[in-house]
Amino acid sequence: MPAVAAHQSFLAAPATGIRTRSRTRSSGARMSLKEDGPSLAVVGVTGAVGQEFLRVISDRDFPYRSIRMLASKRSAGSKFLFEEKEYVVEELDDESFEGVDIALFSAGGSISKKFGPIAVERGSVVVDNSSAFRMDEGVPLVIPEVNAEAMGHIRLGSGKGALIANPNCSTIICLMAATPLHRHSKVTRMVVSTYQAASGAGAAAMEELELQTREVLEGKKPTCKIFNQQYAFNLFSHNAPVLSNGYNEEEMKMVKETRKIWNDMNVKVTATCIRVPVMRAHAESVNLQFEKPLDEDTAREILKRAAGVVVIDDRASNHFPTPLEVSYKDDVAVGRIRRDVSQDGNHGLDIFVCGDQIRKGAALNAIQIAELLL
Repeated sequence: MPAVAAHQSFLAAPATGIRTRSRTRSSGARMSLKEDGPSLAVVGVTGAVGQEFLRVISDRDFPYRSIRMLASKRSAGSKFLFEEKEYVVEELDDESFEGVDIALFSAGGSISKKFGPIAVERGSVVVDNSSAFRMDEGVPLVIPEVNAEAMGHIRLGSGKGALIANPNCSTIICLMAATPLHRHSKVTRMVVSTYQAASGAGAAAMEELELQTREVLEGKKPTCKIFNQQYAFNLFSHNAPVLSNGYNEEEMKMVKETRKIWNDMNVKVTATCIRVPVMRAHAESVNLQFEKPLDEDTAREILKRAAGVVVIDDRASNHFPTPLEVSYKDDVAVGRIRRDVSQDGNHGLDIFVCGDQIRKGAALNAIQIAELLL
């Protein structure tokens, strides 16, 4: 999506009954601009998540006194409107973070590794969306509804920069639903199967899925640039590199990140991650094994009370969460809540979870982290 179209991405999504934090604004209002707010920098502003950063800032009225729009040399000089003000995209360099309080990064791991420490040295608190620092000791890996305490020692305006890592999108979506149940009965083992949308691979993958769909319907050979096989009307193992143990990197992220976020190195986690031809929002089938019994009715009530979660679990009408229903929405939807009949008693549950990968799985989570700094 080109930078010049960024202001168009703030259009409201169709209503579906799931809660959204989007607000109705008066024409021309710039509600987020506040002189006593922090100064921001958005790194990778022309990408899908970078644009979603801006959308979430606007939707949630995140207070800021200034924003620097940063991207690669290729995008530098582009102009676009954000909250009725024209911005020029600046080329990211070593001097980009002077006077920046919070730097939101979504430009890939190599960029984060190079410029993240530079921003910290300049005194910025970096909220990084890549995997570059997630498993580094001393770097908090945070889902605000799950483990906000992990970043409690970081103070904005202290003159000290810091790094905070945004977890992988699949981990965020899974743990938003699993954590409330884990707090009640302690999860000892979790088996996850993911059905991941094109959005997880970026704007170019979304465009290729759309292009391939048209090509296949017209009887043409599909264009395969982002993935090395047909994506439209197909599904395949996640395109992350496969490791020596047979798991791919995406699957091992879920294993390692869950243990770090829950601060439990003994919890057993296994995952199978699949790429499916859905444009936006991931789905996950999650099997949970508990230390103490937890029946499905109690689990349903726990999830109904959980922050950032909405329950869609209508057995009578066979209505459960779908990617379309959560697209452009903040909440993670949970359904198919049922006792695992392969386990004795109430020591196991199956649930089905859907969440917007770009929203809660990336940009929203990062902005919520930034909100904790205020």
